[in-house]
Amino acid sequence: MGGWWTSERHGVERPRRSHEFHMTNDALAENGGGGPGSGVSQDQRRALARTTQRHAFGWLVAANLVGLGLSLILIWPELNDLMAPLTYGRWMPVHLNGQLYGWCALPLVGLLLFAFLDLRHPQAVIHAQIALAAWTLALVAGSASWLMGNTSGKLFLDWQGWARPLLPAAMVVLWTVLAAHGWWCWRVRTGGPTAPRDTWTHAMRAGLLSMLLPLPALIHWSSGPDVYPAVNPGTGGATGASLLGSTLGMVTIFGALPLLLGVPRAKPSAMRVGTWFFGLALVASWFVYGMIDHGHASHESRDQILGLGTLFIWIPLAWTHLSAYAWAARARPWLAAAFGWWTLLVVTGWLTFLPGWSDPLKFTHALVAHAHLAMAGFVTAINQALLLSLEPGESPGRRSKGADAAFWVWQGSLALQLITLFSLALVESLDLADLFYAGPWTTLLFALRAITGTAMLVASACWLRRAWQNGASDRETEKTESPRSAKASTTICQERSEIR
Repeated sequence: MGGWWTSERHGVERPRRSHEFHMTNDALAENGGGGPGSGVSQDQRRALARTTQRHAFGWLVAANLVGLGLSLILIWPELNDLMAPLTYGRWMPVHLNGQLYGWCALPLVGLLLFAFLDLRHPQAVIHAQIALAAWTLALVAGSASWLMGNTSGKLFLDWQGWARPLLPAAMVVLWTVLAAHGWWCWRVRTGGPTAPRDTWTHAMRAGLLSMLLPLPALIHWSSGPDVYPAVNPGTGGATGASLLGSTLGMVTIFGALPLLLGVPRAKPSAMRVGTWFFGLALVASWFVYGMIDHGHASHESRDQILGLGTLFIWIPLAWTHLSAYAWAARARPWLAAAFGWWTLLVVTGWLTFLPGWSDPLKFTHALVAHAHLAMAGFVTAINQALLLSLEPGESPGRRSKGADAAFWVWQGSLALQLITLFSLALVESLDLADLFYAGPWTTLLFALRAITGTAMLVASACWLRRAWQNGASDRETEKTESPRSAKASTTICQERSEIR
């Protein structure tokens, strides 16, 4: 089963639930398992983690490569003419959407699959591969459409023409896989005794499926040319309400990670109090969001400033919430980095929204820096911790050499890139001609940006290479264990037949 109860990788034994095909650890041991958390489900879970990592890191590498190409065009504009008609404007949506719908979204897709999939189903990994492949194919086709010049011009909603239904279709495939496995788990649950927590688990799954159901239609509708979000009339940028809503969405999703991943509490006795406190604070924050103006509100409006300022309470709350769980050791550096980037994101986001700051910075490289801070900083760190936590534990052939180096290369390069981008914003505000006529300061800063982008591309390529290497090592390990896995699979299928 997925992560609603799984915690073997942390060395914590939890009560099994009735929808686990009534296969206990003792039963697994009898069928060739090696104790807690071993057996078919561990192999399946590891395969799911590797598949998700390959798709996610693949898009991170692809989007970073495109981003590096765009940074080189800024240094040598004549490259744009040589690449015509595949010019800067056609590659930009490939970079942006590859980062958002590829790298930022695919780890969450893997998390949903992990939480819903019945990993004892013999075709579970194949079902996950179908869902992930559908998502990747939609992005590949969308990229081809954007390179052909089909785009709405709306950031992250560039799905136009024949490409418009592609992402919604991939979402439907994903939802179908999740719903099918949720149904199978519920059917098996009805074949045995039902525990109260078991009923609660299925209710949570049903509620999550209900929330995910309208998303394909919403994406298709919002991609239309006649649909636009509210705009700040003072700057032409985002309103405080839209910034608050999108950030609270991230808080909600990432705050649920420990529950979805099955990470145990460091202090189990504090679990109920901590969960309730986090939930009440989140409800209060969403209440504030519902009370402020959602129309074309100015950044000079008091409710917009104060509403966005409520995010400051989530600096200590984020640390308190995530540090209360016993995360795997390999995920902890990324969680620490995520907290650092999150703190900087909240503080700079609010300050640059204030009157006097927002107006001169809104359409400069300061906005680019803030986007990199959010995606390359906070979201990347959280996603790395998520992908590492999907793994059931250290597999025998896992290659971890160079992980620390890649981590520090990414963090250091990103920090230098943010300083470079904010410096470019300063150059723009003081001497706009230096930017447009490629003055010495602008050229130097663009070169530094390209260098840091190259380093981040190399780090992401190392992660992708490691994911493929670990997958190969896992397959070699599985070959030596195939007899007992086949025996365990036969027993599970027999139990399926008996339940039906």
